[in-house]
Amino acid sequence: MNVEFSQEKLQEVQRIINFYPEGKQKSAVIPVLHLAQLEFGGWLSSETMDYVASLLQLEPIEVYEVATFYSMYNLKPVGKYMFEVCQTGPCMINGSDEIVKYIYDKLGIKPGETSEDGMFTLKTVECLGACGYAPMMQMGKNYREHLTKEKVDAIVEECRNNAVAKN
Repeated sequence: MNVEFSQEKLQEVQRIINFYPEGKQKSAVIPVLHLAQLEFGGWLSSETMDYVASLLQLEPIEVYEVATFYSMYNLKPVGKYMFEVCQTGPCMINGSDEIVKYIYDKLGIKPGETSEDGMFTLKTVECLGACGYAPMMQMGKNYREHLTKEKVDAIVEECRNNAVAKN
């Protein structure tokens, strides 16, 4: 896989770097990793992280430390739809463990796994800041709240229908 931003994306990287004081380009690592993940298939390969390090004039380990710390970065290929189920206190008290188990029973994937068809990835994550809507999960930019088995069924069906409609 050739890991290289287009000229337009390189300009975006430079714009991000310019937000920070001279010599503080390391501060740009989080937004540049987001850009790289979006650009290169929804995950960060070691080649991609090395490329980001070179753009920011950092040692690769400095980028790996950030990418491995935050759950928002994927370090292996992910499905078309990612179910990020909150697992912290309020969600757990309201049944997030049962939702994770139900997704496993329904799709055959445990947290960190992707379905055989490449459609779904399941992750458990720390607080997403929507405790009043527990149990909940994030799908891309959207929150799915007050989850039940029936709501999970509807979400899976919606995703499958959207995938068919886009083909």
